[in-house]
Amino acid sequence: MSASAIYLEADAARARASAMAAFKEHCAARIGKPLPDYAALQAWSLAEPQLFWRTFVDWSALEVAGALEPAISSEDCEKARFFPNATLNYSRNLLRSREPAWDARVAITETNESGARRTITRAELRAEVERLAHGLRSLGVGPGDRVVGIVRNGIEAYAAALAAAALGAMWSSVAPDLGDPAILDRFGQLAPKVLFAHASATLHGVTRSLAERVGPLSEKLPTLEAVITFGEIDVPLRAGVARIEAARLPQGSLPLAAWPSLPFNQPLFVLFSSGTTGAPKCLMHGAGGTLLEHYKELFLHSAFDTQDKLYFHTSAGWMMWNWTLSALACGTELLVYDGSPTYPEPDALLKLLDREQVTAFGTSATYLHALAQLGIVPKNLGAFAKLRVIQSTGSILYETQYDWIRENFKHVAIHSISGGTDMIGCFVLGNPLLPVYRGDSQCVSLGLDAKIMTDDGIRSLGDGELICVRPFPSRPVGVYGDVDGSRFHNAYFSQNAGVWTHGDQVRLFDNGAVRVLGRSDGTLKVRGVRIGPAEIYSIALRIPGVAQALAVEQSAPRDPGGSRLVLLVVLQPGVTLDRPLTLRIKKELNQQASQNHVPAVIAQVSGLPTTHSGKLSERAVRDVLNGKPLANRGAMRNPEVLDEIARHADLQPQNNG
Repeated sequence: MSASAIYLEADAARARASAMAAFKEHCAARIGKPLPDYAALQAWSLAEPQLFWRTFVDWSALEVAGALEPAISSEDCEKARFFPNATLNYSRNLLRSREPAWDARVAITETNESGARRTITRAELRAEVERLAHGLRSLGVGPGDRVVGIVRNGIEAYAAALAAAALGAMWSSVAPDLGDPAILDRFGQLAPKVLFAHASATLHGVTRSLAERVGPLSEKLPTLEAVITFGEIDVPLRAGVARIEAARLPQGSLPLAAWPSLPFNQPLFVLFSSGTTGAPKCLMHGAGGTLLEHYKELFLHSAFDTQDKLYFHTSAGWMMWNWTLSALACGTELLVYDGSPTYPEPDALLKLLDREQVTAFGTSATYLHALAQLGIVPKNLGAFAKLRVIQSTGSILYETQYDWIRENFKHVAIHSISGGTDMIGCFVLGNPLLPVYRGDSQCVSLGLDAKIMTDDGIRSLGDGELICVRPFPSRPVGVYGDVDGSRFHNAYFSQNAGVWTHGDQVRLFDNGAVRVLGRSDGTLKVRGVRIGPAEIYSIALRIPGVAQALAVEQSAPRDPGGSRLVLLVVLQPGVTLDRPLTLRIKKELNQQASQNHVPAVIAQVSGLPTTHSGKLSERAVRDVLNGKPLANRGAMRNPEVLDEIARHADLQPQNNG
């Protein structure tokens, strides 16, 4: 099975100068035999995982102390621990300077909707983290405590996270646009000691105070001892909860050299599952595993270094925020933006990227599709002179979007990366040594033994459900509050014994490329034929006027096979789903895919349900259309659209058949 047509050949000079090439040669020298290409390096990493991970830690120059043997405690994918006898400090690895010149480099440039801009150097950021760490320690925060934040995407949030991590506490954050019930669903499980909160948040030009939210929240978090605010929040808190402005924390500094060296698997971040099947799982990610996996993804696969300026559009409630933070370990400058990418004008973010001379732009297929639908041509707005790579995640990047980027943006490398909250990283990534194929990710992440589960068992090629058959470092160290480990086991290991089941449908090619087809629970089976929703979306979204699409299977006892295919569409302003547009959608699906891909019903809706991390929830729509109770309405950012879908005249059960 071969991959798609080549979109961009590997840049030979950049490939030779890359960290990936240097590491490949280092490994070849270590084992005394040639590793001619990435495929050989990957094969060796899977054949000798103990030696591979030990070699990577040695070569990386990450500050890891203690014994590095064993690199992996066992071959059990569910229970194995990486470097169980080693210690480190995540924050120290991000903020230390590997050479004197690093201190003067800009660590973070912060911008917002109003155009305000400020920068902080690495030395200044380290000093701020040392100050906050001293303040947190004076409040009794130590290893294992939970520190949470309702924070904007800015310098203060990154500093607070690094200060908590410096002390060995677990950091967990959400964006201010998350509703109070959803915040309690998350933080209520963690029993936090300290809450960081911004005084206000601005979105689409509207500024809202967070004061009226923080007070009631303190009443419902009985373990909370202090609220640290960025800005003044004048609101009563529960008795016993101290309110302290961050600028007025007890004076002093806890120097980087005094930060404790902690167990390699010390819980670092708590991220939350989407919660579509119940209360969100509190996924604890270890300090060492997170650092190891992120450094590999950022330094080797993404080729970030001190010459790069990275912008990834994210909020403090999505795992890409944590991923971006780790780029500080590469000496990379972060550009962070607080607000809407389309305010005050639809092209506002693009102008910012050009103005700031970003080298790496992280975005989503949804944003790129919106630009195309709006007729915005990025190359007409600026030269993007230093831009060398566009990374896309969160949703599938289709072949035609590669063409749109080449023709309308810039012919640069495209990294279609995919992983998730569950692993705080990526299973598939870019690679400076390999060509880019239209519609595909370049490779599986180095050292990760990804395969597919099919009806015929485990396979290395073809279509199936993505699994990982060996331990990987960024697997969660557990679920907070999961005393017997049952929630963790049931989520990732109960479906396929002994292997991690990730939940994505993928296609593995013989040249190492990967195509993500969609979520496993979104796979359709209509009239006995399995259909990946991605095949439908890639066609429907090319039709002018179609802004979003979501396909689900609805029970229809009178139809062949007992079900029918339903396609929901959100259209561009001013466009209506009339008969000509309906017929065109069906015609394109029939001609470009098959008759099996043609929906029985196409319905126009005002919006599609998304989780708080911004992912479309096919499952929620499927449950609503099939009369099943919604497991967790609070997991949806916009649950009101589900009510609209449930009431839609064309989607009622009585219309089936």
